[in-house]
Amino acid sequence: MPHKGRCLCGQTTIEFASTHTEQTVCHCTDCRETSGSAFSINVLALKKDVKITGPVKEYNSKLPSRNTVTRLFCSNCGSAISQLSTLFDDAQVIQTGNFSDFANVPITTELFVKDRWTGVAPVAGAAQVQGMSE
Repeated sequence: MPHKGRCLCGQTTIEFASTHTEQTVCHCTDCRETSGSAFSINVLALKKDVKITGPVKEYNSKLPSRNTVTRLFCSNCGSAISQLSTLFDDAQVIQTGNFSDFANVPITTELFVKDRWTGVAPVAGAAQVQGMSE
């Protein structure tokens, strides 16, 4: 099923053609700081299936493992769009908050639950992963 989303100001659009039946919540510090919230909600999509148009800015951050994550943001409104890294091989992380159709896709995994804020309850039925290898 194709997905089409947009940033807050609508100048940057994100499209990808893959079907997703599950989403992942990430509680890591980088995702919290990128989203400006207690976590981010994401899917992995093949790079070849993703089309991002509009004004985008990149920010590169180094992980403790020395891998680099390239984060894509709308350069106008600052909405988080995507993340790229050699860790994801031929895929990229897509922030699903930019897509209204992901409101009905279940969250099946939570990553970095060791960093979860105490006021945020675990998602019922979702796998709880303490961290993640980098």
